[in-house]
Amino acid sequence: MAQDTQTPVTLRTIQQFTTSGERFACLTAYDATTARHLEQAGIPLLLVGDTAAEMVLGLPGTIHAPLDFLLTLTAAVKRGAPNTFVMGDMPFLSYQCDEAEGIRNAGRFLTEGMADAVKLEVDGTFTGLVSQMNRAGIPVCAHIGSRPQRAKQQGGYRAAGRTTTDAARIVEDAVRLEDAGACMLLIEATPAEVAEQVVERTDVPVIGCGAGPACHGQIVVTQDILGLTDWQPAFARPVTDLGSALQAGAIRWKSNVATADLGEHPYHMIDESRPNS
Repeated sequence: MAQDTQTPVTLRTIQQFTTSGERFACLTAYDATTARHLEQAGIPLLLVGDTAAEMVLGLPGTIHAPLDFLLTLTAAVKRGAPNTFVMGDMPFLSYQCDEAEGIRNAGRFLTEGMADAVKLEVDGTFTGLVSQMNRAGIPVCAHIGSRPQRAKQQGGYRAAGRTTTDAARIVEDAVRLEDAGACMLLIEATPAEVAEQVVERTDVPVIGCGAGPACHGQIVVTQDILGLTDWQPAFARPVTDLGSALQAGAIRWKSNVATADLGEHPYHMIDESRPNS
């Protein structure tokens, strides 16, 4: 079913997708222009991810995303896609140090960033924080499975839930976080069987990021599927090659400049003796 881009997508809309069995697509966005095009394409949910540290700022990992930077980008995306469900990604150390600080920062995403929900990379030990955010009226998407903000602790980005013990822990985390008030789950880089169990054991929408087809929604980094990155994960195969198109356009512009092929100049001197000229 095509998404009506004139009708605001709310949490209730996402929940209806889930109950009706309609799979929904999600993408990342970091600016108003891209968000506008993605909304017009009917993408119902956009994540302003901490991957902006890599995609926008050219930094080596997601932990380098500044809080105020992500708040600014989240507001920009919401302005560009006002009828789309926009989720703000809480960056490294914006919620892990102190629950009160985490709640205040999450609230900033809803007020300054105009987000519809926040996403936190968590496990079952964060149920207290999720519960407090829920109590404060903050919609929380709990990001489980592989958590990029912990990449340094793990020696790099790694899949999660590949052993029976780890898989069981992720499923139990999902159940506990839902019980604590998470309105949505995002599960990243796990075997498909793990996501299947999470879907079976929980009642909230489950978004997969390299977690197999059982999830209600699927999310990838937009630059990956548009062919704008030098490397893409296997679950984010490019659907087009905008990188080559962008380079070709730049080469064409360079040629136009070199040959002064700029088209008819639009500005002309005014005859001051003729008031209406």
